Amino acid sequence: VAGIKGMFLANKKIDNQVKTFITYNKGRDWSLLQAPDMDLRGNPIRCLLPYCSLHLHLKVSENPYTSGNIASRDTAPSIIVASGNIGTELSDNDISMFVSSDAGNTWRQIFEEEHSVLYLDQGGVLVAMKHTSLPIRHLWLSFDEGRSWSKYSFTSLPLFVDGVLGEPGEETLIMTVFGHFSHRSEWQLVKVDYKSIFDRRCAEEDYRPWQLHSQGEACIMGAKRIYRKRKSEKKCMQGKYAAAMTSEPCVCTEADFDCDYGYERHSNGQCLPAFWYNPSSLSKDCSLGQSYLNSTGYRKVVSNNCTDGVRERYTAKPQQCPGKAPQGLRIITSDGKLTAEQGHNVTFLVQLEEGDLQRSLIQVDFGDGIAVSYANLSSTEDGIRHIYQNVGIFRVTVLVENSLGSDNAVLYLHVTCPLEHVHLSLPFVTTKNKEVNATAVVWPSQVGTLTYVWWFGNNTEPLITLEGSITFTFSVEGMNTITVQVSAVNTILQDTKTIAVYEQFQSLRLSFSPNLDDYNPDIPEWRKDISRVVKRALVEVSNVHCISSKHILVAVLPGLPTSAELFILPYQDATGENKRTAADLEQISETLIQKLNQNLVHFELKPGVRILAHAAHLTAAPLVDLTPSHSGSAMLMLLSVVFVGLAVFVIYKFKRKIPGLNIYAQMQNEKDQEMVSPVSQRESIPNVPQSELMSPEQLVDEKLEVQPIG
Repeated sequence: VAGIKGMFLANKKIDNQVKTFITYNKGRDWSLLQAPDMDLRGNPIRCLLPYCSLHLHLKVSENPYTSGNIASRDTAPSIIVASGNIGTELSDNDISMFVSSDAGNTWRQIFEEEHSVLYLDQGGVLVAMKHTSLPIRHLWLSFDEGRSWSKYSFTSLPLFVDGVLGEPGEETLIMTVFGHFSHRSEWQLVKVDYKSIFDRRCAEEDYRPWQLHSQGEACIMGAKRIYRKRKSEKKCMQGKYAAAMTSEPCVCTEADFDCDYGYERHSNGQCLPAFWYNPSSLSKDCSLGQSYLNSTGYRKVVSNNCTDGVRERYTAKPQQCPGKAPQGLRIITSDGKLTAEQGHNVTFLVQLEEGDLQRSLIQVDFGDGIAVSYANLSSTEDGIRHIYQNVGIFRVTVLVENSLGSDNAVLYLHVTCPLEHVHLSLPFVTTKNKEVNATAVVWPSQVGTLTYVWWFGNNTEPLITLEGSITFTFSVEGMNTITVQVSAVNTILQDTKTIAVYEQFQSLRLSFSPNLDDYNPDIPEWRKDISRVVKRALVEVSNVHCISSKHILVAVLPGLPTSAELFILPYQDATGENKRTAADLEQISETLIQKLNQNLVHFELKPGVRILAHAAHLTAAPLVDLTPSHSGSAMLMLLSVVFVGLAVFVIYKFKRKIPGLNIYAQMQNEKDQEMVSPVSQRESIPNVPQSELMSPEQLVDEKLEVQPIG
């Protein structure tokens, strides 16, 4: 309520009923509003507290051109105009207008419908205009604080009123009504000046004293306040004489005090500690030799001006701080988190529920081999700062001790560094129902505590681990996806890879022209692009053999020299038909090897740079053949190579023990002396074609031992 310190109106919901309450001491005591004794027609109103009372709508207007449901002014402290109803609760039905000219102690009904009310001449004139969607031409004036109203015409033609605005200053007697005559007409402004109603300014004898009270209690907020109000029968303009006031303090009583923090008022009126509050906690920050204010459970209401009386009894008393052993020690970070970033400042705060940090020894061990000690609180007022150079989980301990005892606390701090990249490593192709190892490689490698979330194929539920590797078995043929999400503190990164799963497949190692190594940056994106180009080249040269791209998977491997793995897959169409058999895979493999050996598989890396792809020199057969029907032949081929190697080694090792071979070798050496000359001599014989010189392969066919040339 404007103009009266400590006076408030509030609507409170009690048992699903909204009721209006009033207070004169800033909420310490609340009471219901007494309804008027009679209505507009003079009929008595039977409304007994607390079963029936007056309830008001307390919405204040945010639009300066319209009034809200309630209005009060600093320059008219005793006058309150509001809309509401009489009954057991606040209602939106049967709304009337009410006015109080004694600061809410008594109320009068002034209209049976809602009106906008404007204060003029510091409340000496009240102007009311009906809330309606219809055009109007009349308004109501009151010169006696709403006790009587006179009807006046402000326009010759009915006007749709959009708003009412008073001139600046509460002394003004000029108001402006704006609206329109019809929905299609322009705005109309009507200026109303009430100065002609008054023939003089108010004099001293035109006023009477009025004392602010609360149901007869004259001391409000610790003071008796007397206002000067214009006599109701006087019709004069107030001007600067209005709202003069005298005030004198009252003797303090229990009503001037509210319960202090941590205390609650009980049914007997006393303020006692709440169940959650420990009164002795007030001295926890108190140092030995100092003093603190020990609460009595009461505090004087803010802005209350009372003096003497019970003030001394209810005021907090200074008390000497007791010496205590440290208790309730805590160590936390300044931001309240249990994580920190490597290489950045971490601020630790040491808190003590009981005891004196300033007179205690504080020892902090950061858990990374560094510890510090403090002899007084001044070193830790802004926190204890530390920088961790390594990633990990560190056990931070703090010890506080004085002559009366000690206490310690522990904090486990997770130090991490930002996660920047995640790479999922797994085979390109695997066999059905065989375990596959998938590994998530993170960078940087030392990030801290990580959580891995794995999604396999079409599974709707993920698998969560703390390890970066996992094994999984695929039971369905085809292309399957594996996604890993790595969570580090507030960062989540993921990588997705596709793996081909079949019961049988073949693979072949590919090599390329050496000049490809000059353009190999050894990054995943480049390898992916080259794999796609090589696959397209293979499909183009083997298109006549009905080999589609679905049967081929090419994966360029990391590192130098550049190489790739070629997989031949038994792809089948969506209907499940036309699935390739083991014989088909063998035929496709032989076709591709033939094309590779004929140097038909090539691509242009850039203008003028042509790259050939061919089968690696290690073997012409697939390096990986997991087909059951071919496992025996692969093993037989491997054993044959081993036996041939052993035979060559034995013959080479024991050739001198075989006479025939020694004589043959000696003859061949003499023949070599004549036929093979140094490089410079060979180049000086222009008549000998390069094709007639024996190659190392031909020398192997002629003798058992090859001597290097030059």
